[in-house]
Amino acid sequence: MLQAPELSPEQVEQDKVYQEMGLTDKEYDMIKNIMGRRPNFTEIGIFSVMWSEHCSYKTSKPLLSKFPTEGPQVVQGPGEGAGVVNIGDGQGVVFKVESHNHPSAVEPYQGAATGVGGIIRDVFSMGARPIASLNSLRFGNLNTGRVKYLFDEVVHGIAGYGNCVGVPTVGGEVQFDDCYEGNPLVNAMCVGLIDTKDIQKGIAAGLGNTIMYVGSKTGRDGIHGATFASEDLSEDSESKRSNVQVGDPFMEKLLIEACLEVIHSDALVGIQDMGAAGLTSSASEMASKAGMGMEMNLDLIPQREENMTAYEMMLSESQERMLLCVKKGEEQEIVDIFKKYDLEAVAVGEVTGDKMFRLLHKGDVVADIPVDNLAEDAPIFHKESKVPHIYEEYQKMPAYKPDVTDHAETLKQLLQQPTIASKEYIYDQYDSMVQANTVFSPGSDAAVVRVRGYDKAIAMTTDCNSRYIHLDPEVGGKIAVAEAARNIVASGAKPLALTDGLNFGNPDKPENFWQMEKSVEGMSAASLRLNTPVISGNVSLYNESNGQAIFPTPVVGMVGLHQSLSDITPSHFQHEGDLVYVIGETKAEFGGSELQNLLEGKYFGKAPAIDLDTEAKRQEQLLDAIQAGLVSSAHDLAEGGLGVAVAECLFNGKGLGAELQVEGDVTSALFSESQSRFLVSIPEGKRQAFEAKVEDARLLGTVTSSNRLVVRNGDKEAITEDVESLQQLWKGAIPCLLKSKA
Repeated sequence: MLQAPELSPEQVEQDKVYQEMGLTDKEYDMIKNIMGRRPNFTEIGIFSVMWSEHCSYKTSKPLLSKFPTEGPQVVQGPGEGAGVVNIGDGQGVVFKVESHNHPSAVEPYQGAATGVGGIIRDVFSMGARPIASLNSLRFGNLNTGRVKYLFDEVVHGIAGYGNCVGVPTVGGEVQFDDCYEGNPLVNAMCVGLIDTKDIQKGIAAGLGNTIMYVGSKTGRDGIHGATFASEDLSEDSESKRSNVQVGDPFMEKLLIEACLEVIHSDALVGIQDMGAAGLTSSASEMASKAGMGMEMNLDLIPQREENMTAYEMMLSESQERMLLCVKKGEEQEIVDIFKKYDLEAVAVGEVTGDKMFRLLHKGDVVADIPVDNLAEDAPIFHKESKVPHIYEEYQKMPAYKPDVTDHAETLKQLLQQPTIASKEYIYDQYDSMVQANTVFSPGSDAAVVRVRGYDKAIAMTTDCNSRYIHLDPEVGGKIAVAEAARNIVASGAKPLALTDGLNFGNPDKPENFWQMEKSVEGMSAASLRLNTPVISGNVSLYNESNGQAIFPTPVVGMVGLHQSLSDITPSHFQHEGDLVYVIGETKAEFGGSELQNLLEGKYFGKAPAIDLDTEAKRQEQLLDAIQAGLVSSAHDLAEGGLGVAVAECLFNGKGLGAELQVEGDVTSALFSESQSRFLVSIPEGKRQAFEAKVEDARLLGTVTSSNRLVVRNGDKEAITEDVESLQQLWKGAIPCLLKSKA
């Protein structure tokens, strides 16, 4: 962290201090041209955070423009704190995903905790009540002390903040691979509910209107957090613990209630969270979006530390803070509302008409910057794109043929792979039932939260198989969106829209940028075909440690609507005698599969193929069957294939078993990861109606009361296993790994 004293413009330039703040020589020259002079220390700090990738998307904007963002269900697309979709009855769902990767790598508890707090603020700053949190996590394999520490502390941080703030953590996903060992990924998602008439925007409009600061006092924590998040991790990153913010969930709970009351005040013009880049981003973005300027007196900023400089105040990322624009003369109404919650609301500036971002401190003008150059008109850079040699090698490889002789033993081993194994150790630490609206909590294909007072519910999920994207970014991008939609459909809901968390390596490396480009193209194609526009999101680049990039990991957070509570469908088998079907064709596709990882310890070859028209048809037909009341349970086939999915469908404590018949190659039938497939169970009496609605459904067998899983191939038994024993292996895998010596 760069500390005061402030430097003169000459010293800033002479010592190239701007480079330490993350700016290039070219960018510094651009700033001088904009200003018509050398910027001072505070101004260069402001430019450095606003022009960081984390705030400006200067590298990724050309790619983000490829996403479909509109649709009849979209109320608010990208550009605000979060996106909004219409769910009828004058209501909307507000949601967004955001990363906190670099902070979590050096201070995992606070990094994860403040990631949760920040995304919740994005949602209630829109005027919505947060009703659910989810997460998407990536770690190295659980065989080193460092990875185990990161894993445990991240989970504790999510639980510690989420449980105290009173928003249920209802779902998520975790993947373990060596590429994340030095750079874990922590993506947090929040979903909120709003009356669409109450939607707020982050604007500072109206000449002379007052800018008010509310929430926690400003300290020195998190300074340059945005630029820290826009550089590679290295051995020096440990020294940047001071770039990680410290959260207070109890303060956030008060802030939620106060802000949800203040949105009903006619005095409020605009409201925005102080997220990445703190006061700098919230103030400059609010002014720029309104086509106005802003002047703030930093002497009035509530400070919890003495002798803070202008630079420190503007770049601090202290948590639980909001910035409001209020009608001039009506400030007391706002003060009174926040006072009820023991929160201070302080006037710190006003809206101006000159489109300048002007800061006063101790009687001096310490910054005077054209505001649009910080926000709307920040520079965009078109990076070089180059096809990686490894991709070309993967495409030339013959199809991988795994050698499996003992299918029962292989199933047991797959169930103990940490990416597949039960995540109960994690979600047992989360409060998933607070607010008392959770129908399906963690462990289901999609979490489900009912809308109180209405015959409807909201389904939500996070998804991304980065192994496929590593092999083929475009195909993998399609699969990430399609799998999220399958999870929503399997729960009985119609997919509505998605939010993306694009986690990639250093975009200055042409091969990395190509991965970004192709992933976005694949995701865009799937979003368009499945009618799930991208309404919000986040980009996290420079996810590398010691020069090694993570697998490209564009996380998809998706939300869907149950049009009736009767449509809510469990993922586990429900009744003895139900018929078990697989929907979709199974091929010998093992590239990027969990079986390949188990047998070879690496991923190679081609990713599974996906046809988006076929995907859309199967989703539509299954949802139609669910809404017609024909389906007892539905489960997406993902990592580990059919064998793992069947076992998971039996892990519900009901003592049920299954007797199934598979055809052809047993290894492919059980462990292929072919796409666009579901495993469903239906009442025997509804067979004819179900088969009439779902074209690609093939009968596998029946649900039994035997507590045994029996899989036959012709007259041979490929698997005969006690369900309870399989479940113990599945549930005990992660706790056993954590207890084992590194």
